[in-house]
Amino acid sequence: MSKTAIDAKILTKMFLAGAKELDANKDYINELNVFPVPDGDTGTNMSLTIMSAVREVMDLGDSDNMKDICKAMSSGSLRGARGNSGVILSQLIRGFGKVARGEAELDVPILANAFDRAAETAYKAVMKPKEGTILTVARAASNKSRQLADEGVTDLETYFSQIVEAAREALASTPDLLPVLKQAGVVDSGGQGLLCVLSGAYDAYMGKEIDYAALFGQEEAAAEEEAEEEVPAYIYKEKFTIHLSRKNASKIENSLVEFINSVGDGIVCTLGSDRVKVSVQTNDPGMILQKALSYGDVSGVKIENVMMDGKGDAEEKEETAYTEVASEKMATGKTPEAEPVKDPVPEEMPHKDVGFITVAVGEGIAEIFRGLGVDFIISGGQTMNPSTDDVLKAIDQVNADTIYILPNNKNIIMAANQAASLTEDKKIVVIPTKTIPQGITAVINYMPDMDTDANAENMTAEIANVSTAEITYAVRDTMIDDIEIHEGDFMGIGDAGIVYAGKDITETVMETMKKIVTESTEIISIYYGAEVAEEDASALRDQISETFPDCDVELQSGGQPVYYYILSAE
Repeated sequence: MSKTAIDAKILTKMFLAGAKELDANKDYINELNVFPVPDGDTGTNMSLTIMSAVREVMDLGDSDNMKDICKAMSSGSLRGARGNSGVILSQLIRGFGKVARGEAELDVPILANAFDRAAETAYKAVMKPKEGTILTVARAASNKSRQLADEGVTDLETYFSQIVEAAREALASTPDLLPVLKQAGVVDSGGQGLLCVLSGAYDAYMGKEIDYAALFGQEEAAAEEEAEEEVPAYIYKEKFTIHLSRKNASKIENSLVEFINSVGDGIVCTLGSDRVKVSVQTNDPGMILQKALSYGDVSGVKIENVMMDGKGDAEEKEETAYTEVASEKMATGKTPEAEPVKDPVPEEMPHKDVGFITVAVGEGIAEIFRGLGVDFIISGGQTMNPSTDDVLKAIDQVNADTIYILPNNKNIIMAANQAASLTEDKKIVVIPTKTIPQGITAVINYMPDMDTDANAENMTAEIANVSTAEITYAVRDTMIDDIEIHEGDFMGIGDAGIVYAGKDITETVMETMKKIVTESTEIISIYYGAEVAEEDASALRDQISETFPDCDVELQSGGQPVYYYILSAE
């Protein structure tokens, strides 16, 4: 006989199965990102977001309390939310939970109300909702849910299957709603992630065998684990050798180490004349290999799951280091000059009226912000979006009544706003900076004699005068805004999208500069990355000065990974 309602235990199974399906498909979702950049991370962000909720749900054990389950799903996803897609997913979960938490069982009418609230909450969280995105898929699921409820459908098998089908059809329609998707030949990545959650949940409802313990790489179910056993922070040991296609091995090593430190730990690099051997602990070996391939061919890849091998303790992790390394790197597991950006604030920071938090990666850029008086630097950016919880922890560290947050990336602004909404004891002001140069401009234009609202208005107005571009490389062939892009091409990405792609980096920089420099431009700033030699950056500065003689051109070492240059015109 068909069921007409689900209880908390079934909801839990469905939620965990949806999370597992999303996590299993995160690499595919990453590949759907329109921009062919080496840090397309929608799948990773959504997976990390929902896995944060999974941890809280699993901490409840075998709970059958609907309120506790919904609270864990909501609070875990809200704090773990990364990137715009992750924040939207967390708001969907939050909205659903607001309705479900007060019920003992969920039937079609209640589920319809929950789906309505989920979509409504997600749409409200986005300042300018755009169709052809995850929101479109969420709305389609909500509309179908309401339609079925109004038609008097009570059978949950029919109900869930039709909702998944409606979401699938909506996802297929996203290229018709967003021309950039159609030209790239992909569906929306965030919408694909939501479809994974819904289809995984439906599979669980239908009785499909789901290895829930695999969410944490465990060999046995979590309920059968010994209480004292802990899941390690990183469950994969990864080794490989990069056969370099470019020179400057030490520069490459620094860039690679900085990138890996954002997604792993315990990195050991051994430099050769034309190769780099790498050993690392991580939860995302695929992302690291993708980065490694940007430097040359990769061989000798070995990936071990420490949970499956029963080797999770610290001593055995240490043994992953290459035995031939007998330097300081062996002792520390890190390259000293490539440590991740860390906050310099002392544990007990003196109280102040106003504080600043910024998001940045690259020691040079971090030093610039520190020099401007920023109190806390969250390590991250385009290559790794910090979570809402990361921002909340930074807020806790800054002992100030009012704190300005500079996200410096359009994919971090929503997480910063979410952290602000969860903070009660301090006034949090998020300045919507989308790039590093905008963040620097915002700090410079803070006026101590102005009140908070006036400063926020002034800083926001000033960042509008900054045009930014970033130079990186393409990881696949595609066509965007009628620009034909091939794997390995250098790309200039402006505030509104890709503006130029070419085979030569200097040509790409110069053509990109022509797009962002105007007659009113007075200052051009160049921040060169970890992979760029200082002499090359200096030569580029001279060429830019020649081409734009009426502008002051400033050159600074940013040390950022992935992006060869960050350029600004103001």
